Amino acid sequence: MYGRYTQDLGTFAKDEAARLRLQQGHEEGGTPRPRRPSELLEYTQGRCAPCRVCALQCQRFFISKVGEDWIFLILLGLVMALVSWAMDFAIATCLQAQKWMYGGLDNNVLLQYLAWVTYPTVLITFSAGFTQILAPQAVGSGIPEMKTILRGVVLKEYLTLKTFVAKVIGLTCALGSGMPLGKEGPFVHIASMCAALLSRFLSLFGGIYENEARNIEMLAAACAVGVGCCFAAPIGGVLFSIEVTSTFFAVRNYWRGFFAATFSAFIFRVLAVWNKDEETITALFKTRFRLDFPFDLQELPAFAVIGIASGFGGALFVYLNRKIVQFMRRQKTINRFLMKKRLLFPALVTLLISTLTFPPGFGQFMAGQLTQKDTLVTLFDNQTWAKQGLNDEFEYLGILEAWRHPRSNVFVTLVVFILMKFWMSALATTIPVPCGAFMPVFVIAGAAFGRLVGESMAAWFPDGIHTNSNTYRIVPGGYAVVGAAALSGAVTHTVSTAVIVFELTGQISHILPVMIAVILANAVAQSLQPSLYDSIIRIKKLPYLPELGWGHHEKYNVRVEDIMVRDIRYVTLNCKYRDLQHVLHSTKMKSLPLVESAESMILLGSIERAQLGALLSHQLSPQRRLQALRQKALAEDGHRLSDASIRFQVRRAATSAWGCPTRVPPAATHTVFSLLGLDHAYVTSIGRLVGMVSLKELRKAIEGSLTAKGVKVRPPLASFRDSTTSASELDTTALRQLWDRHQHHPMPREAGPGGDHND
Repeated sequence: MYGRYTQDLGTFAKDEAARLRLQQGHEEGGTPRPRRPSELLEYTQGRCAPCRVCALQCQRFFISKVGEDWIFLILLGLVMALVSWAMDFAIATCLQAQKWMYGGLDNNVLLQYLAWVTYPTVLITFSAGFTQILAPQAVGSGIPEMKTILRGVVLKEYLTLKTFVAKVIGLTCALGSGMPLGKEGPFVHIASMCAALLSRFLSLFGGIYENEARNIEMLAAACAVGVGCCFAAPIGGVLFSIEVTSTFFAVRNYWRGFFAATFSAFIFRVLAVWNKDEETITALFKTRFRLDFPFDLQELPAFAVIGIASGFGGALFVYLNRKIVQFMRRQKTINRFLMKKRLLFPALVTLLISTLTFPPGFGQFMAGQLTQKDTLVTLFDNQTWAKQGLNDEFEYLGILEAWRHPRSNVFVTLVVFILMKFWMSALATTIPVPCGAFMPVFVIAGAAFGRLVGESMAAWFPDGIHTNSNTYRIVPGGYAVVGAAALSGAVTHTVSTAVIVFELTGQISHILPVMIAVILANAVAQSLQPSLYDSIIRIKKLPYLPELGWGHHEKYNVRVEDIMVRDIRYVTLNCKYRDLQHVLHSTKMKSLPLVESAESMILLGSIERAQLGALLSHQLSPQRRLQALRQKALAEDGHRLSDASIRFQVRRAATSAWGCPTRVPPAATHTVFSLLGLDHAYVTSIGRLVGMVSLKELRKAIEGSLTAKGVKVRPPLASFRDSTTSASELDTTALRQLWDRHQHHPMPREAGPGGDHND
């Protein structure tokens, strides 16, 4: 219903002005000419009047088409593709500058170290400071907040222009520093902000984008665009966005997500070809695994081991990330110190990580000089490192040289890389800068662990696996693909990471082992820990309903009557003005249940608090209050007041909250709350109102006590819209102040409709 009448407000005002002008001309004795539409009146004079009218009609036709979904989605995909390409170019420039500084000081190790650690520290510190000053809401991934917003919760300033600027600039600096951070989660937030800004711009022309419900659908499509233009993976982007942001998804929005994500991914790759980074449109990390016999059936147990181990690793990553944040918050001394020195923590973390990855130092055991992109390219390599021995044959392999160490083998390097980068990524993602955790988990831990298993298999079977007199060598790069999909799926509790790796590599030869590993990883991880995004929601205490997953089977035995609130305020069908005022002052609920009477308590529906306030304002309008003051003044002069009463009657309103019987279990209530996006529901017994259950009570029943402060449930883009105070509101406020000064005088009465009288 939002924006239902504002669409015709301008036309109504013009028609009314035209009517008044014609009426004035008629009163002056003139004969009014046949009236054109009001919006064309100012264009009907002059020699070029027909041309002006035709141009205006063409303009109106074009503007009406701008409001169509496909135009909006094209604009969204185009803008996000440009933003993604520009950010990637800036990030690559920053990383290249660090390599240039490091390589130019190869004669002095001390200067190399200073350049290696100072450069990322400055970028991270700038990102943290800039984000904190401009828009603190830009910190972090953004997926947990979008998951909450799409459920109907307003998070202040999360979809504004300044948050967009802070997110883009802060993320560019953070990723340009070379820290183990990701961009997929932040890009979901950036795309959502872009969609909100486009909706606000297009709403200036009227049309469907004044409707708040339609904007929610556009936000859902924007989440898919964020992933699609980040990895050039439109199919996986749509599926991933649905899994991480939605509990229930409207199928009618499916085509919007696919269309916008595909167009955005296409433009993103076309820009790479235009910039001569690629010769043609191809996968972002193209692999060349053999297609005739990509793997043997005897390798499936190894792929299953990768999935199970990735499930434990994903749960451990989520647990470690949460414990680091909780430790920083629970240590009051450290917390107070870091609150005063907000830039000290990101600077210290960056200094620590960059010191450990310094290539001439400990970084030589973990390929410290490689960027995330270079690391992923090397881990997906077709060649078997253990078979080659990492000696003479590595001279021509370029960046693969980083994995060679004269005093250790590839297994030591991979183990050190996995262990060090694992906790570094968990620590780095707690820095208060715009960043995500998907890419570090995908590249650093997942692909590296899969490569380690693949190299181990190649060492155990140096001549490959023999099948029917044919010998097929082990392909460790395929194991790296399986490990990347499995661990990232375990951390995020998604299966769509399998589709993302297919689009990233351009091959689906390992579809069976990837799916086996991802499913096993999800089964293990979901039984141990929530997803990373749900963990962040719990840490930030956002008002989101947790999922009924593993370990919640005992909640099926709990009834709604066990958790509902029994003492609630309500409005009767025929209530007094005094009762309405008492209800409004005694509760802050945004909607109130409407019952037939206090004796029967039959639930008829609900009425919004704003509607109830409008009803009172209508019954006690400013004109009536002024009339009451005049009558009071006349009464002081000896005149007689009217004995008529003012009658307040609340008619039946449309039900705005779901009603449920007392013995419905929270499993069913959870489904309805998630499906309809409710924040409360009324509980009935044979039609009688007996209580109410809200999001808070349901969440406590599922996972324990959680409090949510600083947020309120309203339409998702309500805080994004500009709020203005009308003149009538100012007049009402002034009259209320005037009335308060004379509240000791009795209220005059007047005859009410129907003949019955109530106070």
